[in-house]
Amino acid sequence: MEEIISVQEVSKKYKEVTAVDGISFNVQKGEIFGFLGPNGAGKSTTIKMLTTLLHPTTGRLLLNGVDVVHEQNKARRIFGIVFQDPSLDGDLTAYENLELHAMLYHLDRTRARERSEELLKLVELWDRKDSMVKTFSGGMKRRLEIARGLLHHPQILFLDEPTLGLDAQTRNLLWNYIGKLNKEEGMTIFFTTHYLAEAEAIAHRIAIIDHGKIVARGTAEELRQQTGTENLEKAYLELTGTGVRDETLSSSDSKRERIRRVMNNRN
Repeated sequence: MEEIISVQEVSKKYKEVTAVDGISFNVQKGEIFGFLGPNGAGKSTTIKMLTTLLHPTTGRLLLNGVDVVHEQNKARRIFGIVFQDPSLDGDLTAYENLELHAMLYHLDRTRARERSEELLKLVELWDRKDSMVKTFSGGMKRRLEIARGLLHHPQILFLDEPTLGLDAQTRNLLWNYIGKLNKEEGMTIFFTTHYLAEAEAIAHRIAIIDHGKIVARGTAEELRQQTGTENLEKAYLELTGTGVRDETLSSSDSKRERIRRVMNNRN
């Protein structure tokens, strides 16, 4: 299979803290790839580097052969992303949120309208297209965020804790959508989750990161065999331990880094 994501000896350091420590892995085109780890392990930092929000301290990241650091605009057209934190405008309608995204990506207006209708129907929100997003439930917002992330026909969809806080029925509905996209459109899916049963059910391959390092890679079955355990949750705990984790990087440091990146991009 052809490689679409390549992470080569990538590190990210904040002063004395090493959030990501020399990791390397790859993802194949059309693969559903689970990226798992405890809080503060480096998952979100890795996604932010892959999606141009952070620069790596060292190493190289490629999306379909495009250098994420040196070809940012080109790289951004390759992926869509659903962030861990809500990022919709609650004072706009569902349709208006998609219109805004289409404008940011300079999509043709006619095609953007067609695509918006297609995606809102896919995620079963077409009947609520003119409703303010602030009136939506958490599950409806997640579905709209997925539709927005798909608007510009990305080759890769990044999902950072997409089902966090959702009920079991809504989580199942979202994964059904994602599985359909992968199967019918060949879209590559890169996701993080703390619901290990989700990862075991949907991921073709999994990488586990802990303390900024990749500690295991393979299919769920291979990870179970490697640890001599009966399911992915037990394999995960065997590899990462059972202690409760704190975030490695403070939120204030993370915010300062994001502000610095925005200011650098403006200069």
